[in-house]
Amino acid sequence: MSSSSSVIRLACNVNNYHWGKHGLHSKAAQFAATNPGVTIEESQTYAELWMGTHPSGPSKVFGTDTPLSSIIGQNPEQNLGAEVSHKFDRQLPFLFKVLSIEKALSIQAHPDKKLAQKLFAERPAVYKDGNHKPEMSIALTDFVAMSGFRPLDEIAAFIGEYPEFAALVKESAEAFVSAAKQGDDAEKRAQLKALFAELMNAQAEDVQAQLDVLLARVAPGTDPLDISADALVHRLNAEYPGDVGVFCVFMLNVLKLVPGDAFFMGPNDPHAYIFGDCIECMATSDNVVRAGLTPKLRDVPVLVDMLTYDYGTPEGKLLRPVPFAETRHSLVYDPPIDEFSVVRTALAPAQAEAVAPLDGPQILLAVEGKGRLLVPADADEAYELLPGHVYFVRAGTDVVIKADEGSDLVTYSALCLA
Repeated sequence: MSSSSSVIRLACNVNNYHWGKHGLHSKAAQFAATNPGVTIEESQTYAELWMGTHPSGPSKVFGTDTPLSSIIGQNPEQNLGAEVSHKFDRQLPFLFKVLSIEKALSIQAHPDKKLAQKLFAERPAVYKDGNHKPEMSIALTDFVAMSGFRPLDEIAAFIGEYPEFAALVKESAEAFVSAAKQGDDAEKRAQLKALFAELMNAQAEDVQAQLDVLLARVAPGTDPLDISADALVHRLNAEYPGDVGVFCVFMLNVLKLVPGDAFFMGPNDPHAYIFGDCIECMATSDNVVRAGLTPKLRDVPVLVDMLTYDYGTPEGKLLRPVPFAETRHSLVYDPPIDEFSVVRTALAPAQAEAVAPLDGPQILLAVEGKGRLLVPADADEAYELLPGHVYFVRAGTDVVIKADEGSDLVTYSALCLA
């Protein structure tokens, strides 16, 4: 397989952030283990596998030191497709990841393009680029996350039921509860912002004092997938003792997903991952504004000011897949942005899925089973598909995904159709 091929196998970077799963309990580690020279240590955390061209973790042509970005740069219009190349300045517009979460990772949001450009210009040491970072997550295992603000009546009820939470938002609680009952949308958003701002700016000693009372009063859970407020308070405090982010369980929706479930996080939308493994796709950026559940830099003023303060039920955060083009065994998760969509292909033994040439590039990852990726235009050249095998597929390439006899096969493909 040469770098001029229409299909190129990639070797991808795995990182070791503190919140990752240990050893081969991590899907990111399992998949990274297929790369040459990678040895997985059971005592080490493995958090993210990056598939793409982002300079913080660039993929390379398998078995070489040649970065994928160099291959794309040799002929962007051929590799990305003319329209994608023109629209995204000859760059791959998405970053594809596998995340494996053992400890919660940060109450955070990602800026829209206007704010990203402003933050990058003013603080390039913190905000590394001027792009936005909408992202989508698809569960590979049972998965728990927080995303978006709860319905306001739920937050108001928690203020009444949990005096420890109420004590941290006492200046804004009354006006918030009133707006939740009878305010118009603008007033509801304004009072939600005031409530969130008061919570996130609470003094550390006050947060600790209220947590001490709360933890003594409510019982811990025993199931890592227990999403009750009491169980999450204990879980998050054990992971980040005394952190104000623990109280965000009373303000943010908690999602419990099964494999194949997905949710989309647009710009300025608060979220946090709590537990599980997922596929993640995003615009090519590494901009994150954090405010809780993290040892990293917190930028509370920016986070509080940037959010849209949309609110609603957990069901409203989910993104449902639909059949993909003329395929029989593939579903597409298609968020309301231009940079990416993700296709899931699930095959029974010996089944095959023909995918017609697309106008943009793909990165394909095998996650379960065994099979082959066939390229009819290259005399049915076959590329092995095993969990962790990753391929770049050039724009305009028709491929056939085929499961082996006696094996199911599941793949995910990130793609851009502009």
